[in-house]
Amino acid sequence: MAGTIKFELVSPERILMSVEAEQVIVPGAEGQFTVLAGHAPVVSTLLPGIIQVTTPNSKEAIFVRSGFAEVSGEQLTILAERAFIVEEADPRQLNHELDLARQALNGAETDDARFHVNRAIAELQALVDDAA
Repeated sequence: MAGTIKFELVSPERILMSVEAEQVIVPGAEGQFTVLAGHAPVVSTLLPGIIQVTTPNSKEAIFVRSGFAEVSGEQLTILAERAFIVEEADPRQLNHELDLARQALNGAETDDARFHVNRAIAELQALVDDAA
């Protein structure tokens, strides 16, 4: 289905992004899902990972630690505990997030929690390596 969907990502500090997107790939609690125009209504918690936003003119990557996604046919709103646009992050910030993820791994009590934290660590490590 062609078209765009209004995408807004809100963190406690500010509105991080507000664009018309062709598609958004979201790290949901039940796995990644892609939101396109006309998507069925969904509410999902978010796991640590990368949100991939495709607009008519660009592609953006946003790291999100946790939060909630709410989808309607016309809009995707993400309320994030902590998020940053990957391209704007400096190496110090990326290393800090990687350290926090490693600490979370030490505190993970279930296999499922360890799996999700390990996935976030791998994504953050790739970002750190790319920034170097």
